[in-house]
Amino acid sequence: MYSLYYSPGAASLVVHWLLIEFDVPHELRLVDTQARQHKSDDYLALNPNGLVPTLVADGKPLYEAAALVLHLADRHAESGLAPALDSPLRGPYLQWMLNLANTVQSPMRLWWYPGDIIDDSNADEIREGTRRRVEAAWDRLDAHRAANGPYLLGDRLSAADFYLAMLMRWTRNMPRPGHDWPHLAALAQALKARPSFKTLYEREGLTDWA
Repeated sequence: MYSLYYSPGAASLVVHWLLIEFDVPHELRLVDTQARQHKSDDYLALNPNGLVPTLVADGKPLYEAAALVLHLADRHAESGLAPALDSPLRGPYLQWMLNLANTVQSPMRLWWYPGDIIDDSNADEIREGTRRRVEAAWDRLDAHRAANGPYLLGDRLSAADFYLAMLMRWTRNMPRPGHDWPHLAALAQALKARPSFKTLYEREGLTDWA
């Protein structure tokens, strides 16, 4: 049994999505970030970074969304969403997971929270830099899918595609969202058509980007 500490629409979304996709027993523990529950002593004992998600597996807390995606996909290899260690696709799979974490998820946090690194008087400059960096990543990803699609690993769907879909959702209110690129839009539509996505949205009470 897994326990997922989550907040609707946050980075926990992809972890929750995979738990549903894999049809494995799990319980949800809502973290009210507006009430700053993620900074409480009890939560910091699980995740000293004070961020969502945290996944308790085998009685031990784990965190970092990309790491949890990799862990779950390997642990539930029967899903086929993670190439085996000896597969020629294993390297590209890990490459895309870390690329997404570093070139999209990391700067996206600064779009929402520019005050993490600079005073609010320069927030617009930070957001503009974030916009350029994220849009450059979408350019590269769209070109890759155009040449190698329909998925990041060509014909094979992987957990990296679920991660990419979540990150595209995060840009839905940016000047140019990820789904504005045609090949990324096709990927988003394919992932959102999965039954697990409908269940995910119902459980998290989400309606936008449906």
